[in-house]
Amino acid sequence: MRRHDRINNWDLVDLGCLYMVGLYLFDKPRAVLYKLAKSKNLWERRTAILGTCYFIRKKQVEDTFKIAEILVNDKEDLVHKGTGWMLRFAGDADRMQLLKFLDKYAATMPRTLLRYSIEKLDKKQKEHYMKLKDVK
Repeated sequence: MRRHDRINNWDLVDLGCLYMVGLYLFDKPRAVLYKLAKSKNLWERRTAILGTCYFIRKKQVEDTFKIAEILVNDKEDLVHKGTGWMLRFAGDADRMQLLKFLDKYAATMPRTLLRYSIEKLDKKQKEHYMKLKDVK
C-alpha cells in the first residue's frame, strides 16, 4: 500500500488485489479499503472494490456491498466495471444481498456497472433490472 502511487493502470490493480490486498487484509482491519474507496485516485478506488475479492472467496461479502455503495455513482468506467464484477461475484455467495442492492440502486447506477452486476441473473431478472434503468 505504501507504493500504491506506482500503480497507473487497471491490470496492475487487478493483479495485486486478490493476494496482496485481500489475503493480507483478511484477518486485519479493513478501514484502508474504505479510505481508498473515497480517494480522488481512480486506481485507489478500483483497488478498494477489487480488494474484497479474496473476502468473497471466503464467503464474506459485507465489505463488498458497503464499498460498492460508496462507488455506485463513480464517474470512471473502470470503477464501474470493477464494482459490477465484484457485485456479480458476491452475488454467487449471497444472491439475496445482490438482489437487495440492485433493488436499491439499479435505477440510478451507471449502465456498465448494472450490466456487469446482473450477468449471472436469469433472463427475467435481467430484464426487470434493465427496465428500472430505462425508466430513469
